[in-house]
Amino acid sequence: MKYMLLINAPSADFDNGCVVEDWVRFGAEMKDAGVWVSGHALADLTTATSVAVDADGQRSITDGPLAETREVLGGFEVIDVPDLDAALDWAARCPGSRGGGSVVVRPIAEF
Repeated sequence: MKYMLLINAPSADFDNGCVVEDWVRFGAEMKDAGVWVSGHALADLTTATSVAVDADGQRSITDGPLAETREVLGGFEVIDVPDLDAALDWAARCPGSRGGGSVVVRPIAEF
């Protein structure tokens, strides 16, 4: 089953002490285990643009995320594992889950 790991930080300037090598190692571990499907780090929050369409079909565009939140989505990984327990194990191994960060695990709907 496929799961998305949504890697969150409590703020835009959050530093949990992880270095690039931690992320490279985590990516290699997922690939070596054959569970990695895709994933990317996201560019700085200030580069985000939100789009909303009203009932009349009119598009409005605003800079940044629409929702007011302290938590910042920093990236994602899609993994293919047997069950939720395996997905939770991979989320716990993610460098983004350390030092105040968090990883949200969501099953991917298959239609």
